[in-house]
Amino acid sequence: MSHPQPARDPGTAVRRTGALHATGAWCARHFVIVFVLWLAALAVLQVLHHTYGGDYSDDFSISGTQSQEGLDVLEAHDPSAGGYSSQVVVHDADASLTSLGSQMSTVVGSLQKLPDVLSVQNPLTAQSSTSGPDVGPLSSDGRTAYLTIRFSEQPSTLGSGYLDGVDSAVQPLRSAGAEVEYGGSLGELARPAANDRVSEAIGFGVAVVVLLIGFGSLVAALLPLVTALVCVVCGIALLGLLAAATTFATVSPTLATMIGLGVGIDYALFLVTRHRQNVMDGKDPVAAAGAATATSGRAVLLSGCTVIIALCGLWVSGIDFIGKLGLAAAVTVVTAVLGALTLVPAVLGLMGRQIDRIHVRRPIAEVETGGGPRAPEPVERRGAADGQEPVDPRGAADGQERAAQGTWHRYAQRVERRPWWFLATGVVLLAVLAFPLFFIQLGHIGDGADPRSFTDRRAYDLMSSAFGPGSNGPLTLVIDQSKVSQDDRSALESQAEQALAKVPDAALITPLTPTSDGDVLIATAYSVAAPQDARTTGLVNHLKDDVLPDAVSGTAASGYVTGTTAAQVDFLDIVSSRLPLIIAVVVALAFLVILAVFRGLLVAVKAAVLNVLSIAASYGVVVAVFQWGWGGPALGVSGDVPIESYVPMMMFAIVFGLSMDYEIFLLTRIHEAWLATHDPKASVAHALEITARVITCAALIMVSVFAAFLISDNIVVKMLGLGLAASVLIDATVVRLLLVPAVMTLLGRAAWWTPRWLDGILPHLDAEGPESREPSAPAVRR
Repeated sequence: MSHPQPARDPGTAVRRTGALHATGAWCARHFVIVFVLWLAALAVLQVLHHTYGGDYSDDFSISGTQSQEGLDVLEAHDPSAGGYSSQVVVHDADASLTSLGSQMSTVVGSLQKLPDVLSVQNPLTAQSSTSGPDVGPLSSDGRTAYLTIRFSEQPSTLGSGYLDGVDSAVQPLRSAGAEVEYGGSLGELARPAANDRVSEAIGFGVAVVVLLIGFGSLVAALLPLVTALVCVVCGIALLGLLAAATTFATVSPTLATMIGLGVGIDYALFLVTRHRQNVMDGKDPVAAAGAATATSGRAVLLSGCTVIIALCGLWVSGIDFIGKLGLAAAVTVVTAVLGALTLVPAVLGLMGRQIDRIHVRRPIAEVETGGGPRAPEPVERRGAADGQEPVDPRGAADGQERAAQGTWHRYAQRVERRPWWFLATGVVLLAVLAFPLFFIQLGHIGDGADPRSFTDRRAYDLMSSAFGPGSNGPLTLVIDQSKVSQDDRSALESQAEQALAKVPDAALITPLTPTSDGDVLIATAYSVAAPQDARTTGLVNHLKDDVLPDAVSGTAASGYVTGTTAAQVDFLDIVSSRLPLIIAVVVALAFLVILAVFRGLLVAVKAAVLNVLSIAASYGVVVAVFQWGWGGPALGVSGDVPIESYVPMMMFAIVFGLSMDYEIFLLTRIHEAWLATHDPKASVAHALEITARVITCAALIMVSVFAAFLISDNIVVKMLGLGLAASVLIDATVVRLLLVPAVMTLLGRAAWWTPRWLDGILPHLDAEGPESREPSAPAVRR
């Protein structure tokens, strides 16, 4: 086996500065220039964003799916029956809508004149079902009806200004006393614009309290928050410019804000903490900022790259919608890294030694010493004249004495004495939290889960009450008989009608009707359950896999199930089938990064396994709250809902990347001490002592930032907020405080073993660079 060689004697080491050290020191020394550049970038990006920025939309399709092929067939043979449908629901609690015939005709005519409208169905003149369940478009009591509007474009992409025309068109019905609500994608367009400012304010407020309690210094508490906010604002502006070139989902800016604030605060906090400890240890502020950038800044750069790699892994899904969500989050991660490496050192240079002047308690950086903050000590300037870093002449004993006094050091020693007990406790906790994962039901969250203040939710309730829950997600059945001869078409229609009779979980399937050219047969199927129900998903799959193939068997015809609900089921099937591949790719890439940095095969395996376990536990929490309803109503979720199909995929990429942040920062300090002492147990205790406080504070901040988004009206944002908050909390407590110390203690020296052949082909990456080999590592215990 091959072991890293011990670091050189710190008393005689003279270290040359690297690019990161030079960058940090330059930014600290020329902070005015850095501020001007960032302010200029901020202003220019805002102007460009407001002038040229694009809109966000959920208009996407997956080519090659049978629902998309069915839609293409419809549009080719009967454009008025194709396109994108949406409902305008009308209800009068006092009288039958038949008395409003003139108003209804006026509304239909006005709607047909709107841009991008292909057709509008008048419910008072359309033929309603005469047998079986009442599916409309006019209810049997005449008090509820729905107008089906078909658009050439997805209504949610038409802009909020389009609603003015719709409101004006339906005004005659409202003036007559009828209630008018918008369903489907038209209702989504009418939803109030998302406002994340309250969530951001809550997250910021909690972050200030946590940092003040954890470190005492007011400026040190505010600095990470301000720099993270600047970086996020720049990142969102860049995302808006990208949205002008390509389509991003409506949840993209919220997701980017969540991730950008989380990592931005974390990265700045790690640099500020390292810098303040350097200043407390007697370094000049400019040199301290340079050293912090060269050490913790290098870890930030590596961590940011790991997060971006995990997010880019979403492109493995082959779905642009999913890949672009990862890209949106990656934009703010990039700006957070740039801010940490340039803007943070500039602010540190501005504050100088006054960074802890205003405090609410005795200021603390990495470790808490017994006698209060030490006064600056003289630093030997040897080598400074020719560009070399000043060397601190103090030896390892000072670092050992400081670490030995800490609470976390003593905790690590307790883990050393009973590693198996701590390991078993952590595994049991993760297993309990992950248990609900075995019952996960992926699906699409329907309008029925939205707040009742939303028009699409009110439309959903009116439709469900009058026509049954399945009326909110009708399925369009398409049989393309263009390749069937005229003589055989009658037999085909008869065969298809027979196959479509008495389909399980179908409340009603309307008779087949031909398009105007006679080449396509169309029917509408209504499920007995809501669109997001598992029975509806089963019905779609049964229709496309069994019923329609039987209906066209022996002929040249083709059958399709299309419509919004069918497209959502196709999307679910694709996401479910590709999730294992994404997990494998992301885990493999992160494994290789850890292996290349720390040169320990078992360390890399441990990091991958523990991160997967912590993510499984966070999945379990999301399933219990949303799918099982344990606390969902308290979060504003109506009823039990399935887990949105792409949420597990997004959570995995984001959480795995964020988990690697803490993994890298903790392992960096363990590895640093290991290189200096080759004592595995002392290295774990030392690393836990100097990182536990900052990792705990960083995790609490990130949890508060993510959890604050639970107040969002968007159910998917609530899911992501809870899932990310739970995962970070689990990772920073169960994994970092129980499992990592226990596993590293049990592995001992074997943790850093790498086969010579593998060590020879791996690239050499250094998490904190040679400047991290400072005289703070513990001495070898005798």
